[in-house]
Amino acid sequence: MAGKRDKPEEIVLKLRQVEVLQGQGNSIADAVRQADHALTFTPDHSMGAAHNVVTS
Repeated sequence: MAGKRDKPEEIVLKLRQVEVLQGQGNSIADAVRQADHALTFTPDHSMGAAHNVVTS
């Protein structure tokens, strides 16, 4: 059985969050883990979910 595939919008949100986390000094691996966890466990995955994006 295949796993859940992220929508393109979700991928963009995760990549943006990884970029911000890297800029804050996190390693790539840690940033990816944090972004995946933060966006996987929120109730709203839509593009309007601006609260999911970490800003500096």
